[in-house]
Order: sequence, then structure tokens, then C-alpha cells
Amino acid sequence: MAAFRATFQSRAGQWSRAAWALALLFASMPVASWLFLGGWGFAGAGELSGICFLIGLYLYIRSRRASRLPDAAIMLERAIGLAATGQAEDAIALLTKTIHLNPRFWQAFQHRGSLRLRGDSIQQAVEDFTAAIRLAPEEAHLYTLRGHALGLLGDDRAAQRDYETATALGRGNNLRANS
Repeated sequence: MAAFRATFQSRAGQWSRAAWALALLFASMPVASWLFLGGWGFAGAGELSGICFLIGLYLYIRSRRASRLPDAAIMLERAIGLAATGQAEDAIALLTKTIHLNPRFWQAFQHRGSLRLRGDSIQQAVEDFTAAIRLAPEEAHLYTLRGHALGLLGDDRAAQRDYETATALGRGNNLRANS
């Protein structure tokens, strides 16, 4: 998502400059006609110039507005940095904000679950790992993390199922990598 946003911002800026160049070109056509041909030509060039200018303005505003949206990957990096410096509660708060802004970013659920697991909020960690698994069911390590948390809660049967699923997914990933 972050890459798409950065690409859109860059492309919108490029297209806005291209639209302004076209506006300038269309605006200069009647003047060039008068200078070189001796008469005002190119009827409608002013209207085309105005339309291109407005399109360029719209794209410029869109490119600037897109840059103000927070990037989930950058927020995740900041949260990991906070956790590394011992500020786990601040990291969890930042990850919660990241999840609210981008509820399909499974990595935020994974890291928040890991932090909650370290902080003795084991049931909440299980919920975070479950949400991450819902979004990325092919990620074997998520099942391992949830299995560990379920084991800490005393649900050994569910933990064993998650470990078996992680092992099966791990084997499947190895087979795909070797193909």
C-alpha cells in the first residue's frame, strides 16, 4: 500500500507538470500563429489551455494531499524502534493507530500481538495473531506465535493444532521454493 501511495504521489506530480506544459503550449499557439503567420489562428486554444491548467491544478492538489497520509510501514518501523528502546506501551499504541488506519496490514497485528505476549496480555495477543492469520493465512510463523500464546493460556490442544498447521505450511513453502 505504501508503495502504491508513493507511486501515485509521484505520478500525479508528473502528470500535473505535463498538464501545465500542455496548457502553456495551447496558450502559446495563437501568439505563435500571429507572429509567424500574421493572423490569430487556432480557435479554441484558450479553452484547451484553461482545461489543461485546471487538470494540472487538480493533479497537483491530489499529489500534495497523498503525501500527508501516514504510511503504515513507516509507522510499523517506528513502533519496532519504540519497542526496542523499552517503550512497549507507546509501541502498542502506535500499532493500534496503524491498524485503525490500515486494518488489512497483518504485520501490525503480528507485532502488536508479540508485544502483548511479552507484556502478559496473552489473550489479547491470541486475538491479534488470529486477526493476522485471517489476513495472511499462508504465513506459517503466525500459527507458531499463536500456538505459543495458546500454550501459555493452557489450551494445549489448540496450540498443537497451530504447530501442526505451521509445520504443514512450512513444508508447503519449501516444496514451492524447490520447484
